[in-house]
Amino acid sequence: MLSELSIKNYALIDALQVKFDSGLTIITGETGAGKSVLLGGLGLVLGKRVDFSHINDINKKCIIEAVFNIDKFNLKSFFETNDIDFDAQTILRREVLPSGKSRAFINDSPVNLSVLSALGEQLIDIHSQQQTQELTSDDFQFQVLDSLAKNYNSIQTYQQSLKLYKSTQKELVQLNISKSKSQKDTDYHTFLLDELIEANLESIDLESLELEYNSLNNVELIQSELALANQIISSEDLGVASNLLKLKQVFHKLTNISSAYQSFSERIQSASIEINDIFNEIEFEQSKVDANPSRLSEIENILQKVNNLFSKHSVNSIQELIGIQSELETKVDSLASIEASIILAEYELKSHVKQLDNEALTIHKKRKSIVSKLVTQLEANLYDLGMSNAQFKIKLNPSDSYLDNGKDHLEFLFNANKGGQFLPLKKAASGGELSRIMLTIKYIISKYQKLPTIMFDEIDTGLSGEIAHKMGDIMNQMSLTMQVFSITHLPQIAVKGKSHFKVFKKDINKKTVTSLKKLSKDERLVEIAQMLGGKQVSESAMTHAQQLLN
Repeated sequence: MLSELSIKNYALIDALQVKFDSGLTIITGETGAGKSVLLGGLGLVLGKRVDFSHINDINKKCIIEAVFNIDKFNLKSFFETNDIDFDAQTILRREVLPSGKSRAFINDSPVNLSVLSALGEQLIDIHSQQQTQELTSDDFQFQVLDSLAKNYNSIQTYQQSLKLYKSTQKELVQLNISKSKSQKDTDYHTFLLDELIEANLESIDLESLELEYNSLNNVELIQSELALANQIISSEDLGVASNLLKLKQVFHKLTNISSAYQSFSERIQSASIEINDIFNEIEFEQSKVDANPSRLSEIENILQKVNNLFSKHSVNSIQELIGIQSELETKVDSLASIEASIILAEYELKSHVKQLDNEALTIHKKRKSIVSKLVTQLEANLYDLGMSNAQFKIKLNPSDSYLDNGKDHLEFLFNANKGGQFLPLKKAASGGELSRIMLTIKYIISKYQKLPTIMFDEIDTGLSGEIAHKMGDIMNQMSLTMQVFSITHLPQIAVKGKSHFKVFKKDINKKTVTSLKKLSKDERLVEIAQMLGGKQVSESAMTHAQQLLN
C-alpha cells in the first residue's frame, strides 16, 4: 500500500507531504483545484515521462517520493533480478534536475525508468475514464479471465514451450535454406571431388614420375650416349681401360726402381677398379633402358591430369591438392549433416507441438471452467449498479495458431438492453457503462487474488443517487482486502471512505499553490454538505450530510 507521498516543485505544488492509511481513501476538491496535478506527480514517481512544462521553478530540483509497504506482494524476486536491496517499506524517488535530466531510485539504488515503471505497475493501479477504455482490449479481457482461472503458472509454462517451438521453427527454416544452397553447390563440389579421388593423389610421387617420363621420352639418346661412354672406356686402342692398364704397367716398373712411385701405382690401381665398376654399371643401365611407349603414354596422361588439377585449383603441389580434396569431402558431407539436423529439428518441432497443444488445452479448460461464473457475477453486480438488463456472453473460439497466451480467441460480448443485440464491448457500452463494468471486474478479481493499491479517478462521472451509493459500497468492499483511493465529486461515494482528503488552492506570497489536507470529522461534514448544496452550506445540507455519513 501507498503509505506516504512527498512532492516538491511540481506544477502548482510547492511542497506537499502526506501520509495515507489502509482501506478506502477519498479525495475531493473543486474542479481545477489540482487533483490532476496530484495524479501527475504520482505518475512521475511510477515511471511516467517528464513534461518539463509542469516543473514549478525551473531553477530548482523537482523531487517526488512515494513510500510503499510491500511485504505482502511477493516481490523479492523482482528486487533480486534487478539487483536492488529489498525492504518491506520500499521508497520510490524521482528527481528532475534544473539541467533537464531525470533520475530514478528504488531504495536509494539508481534505476532506469523501465525498472521503475515495472515495479510501479505492481504497486498501484490508476483508473480514469480514459484508461477504462482498456477494458475493450483483448489483452485486458484475457487478463481478467486468466486471473479468475488462476492461469498464471500455466501460461508461463506455455510461453516457455512457445519460445522453444519458435526457436526450433526458426532453426528449421535456416537449415532448409542451408540445404537448398548446399544442394546447388554439392553437384559441383562432388564433380571436383570425384576428379581428385580418380587422380589417386596419395599414390603419386611427382618427382619420380617426372624422372621416369624424362627417361622414357629420351630413350634413344640415353642408349646412344651410354654406348658411347662404354666405347670410351673399353676401346682397345684409345679406351680409358686400356690406357689405364698401360699407365699401371709404367708405374709398376718405376715402383720396382723406387718406392717413391708406390702411391701413384696404388692410385692408378684404384682408378682402374672404379673405371671397371663404372663400365659394369653402364652395361647394366644399357640393359634396363628400353623403349616402352605404353608406359610413356600412361605417365604422360598422369602428369597431364595433375597439371590440369594444378591449374584448375591454382596450386603447385600434390599436398595442396590433397588438402583441397579434404575440404571438398567436408563440404559434400555437410549436406548429409544438414539433412540429419533437419530430421532432428523436425522431430523436436513435433514434440514441441504436442507439448504446446497439451498446455494450451489446459489453459482453455481453466478458462472455460470460469466463464459462466464470471458472467453470473458480472451481471449480478451490474444489476446493483443500475444496469438491470446487462447481459454478457464470453466466447472462447479455438485458434489454429499458437498465440502468446494459448490457442483461444476471446470475445466479450455485451448487451445493455432487453431484446438488444450482443456486440463487442467497445461497440455496445457507453463510457459510463464501461466505468461500472470496470469497477465490477476489479471488484470480482479482488476476491480471487491480491491486487495492488487501486486509484479510481472520477470513474463515477455521470452517476448519482442510489447507483453512486452502490458504487461506493463496492469500493468499500474492495478496501477490506486492499488499499483503495477514489477521486470523486459524488457525496454518496465520498461518505464511504475510511479517511478523506481535500485538494484545494490557496494564495501564498502572491503565488497560487495546490495543497492536500486530511479532513477532520467536522471538516468532512462541511465538505460533504458543500458537495451536496454548494459553498453556501444550508442547515438541510448539513443534516443530509450527517445522514449520509451515518
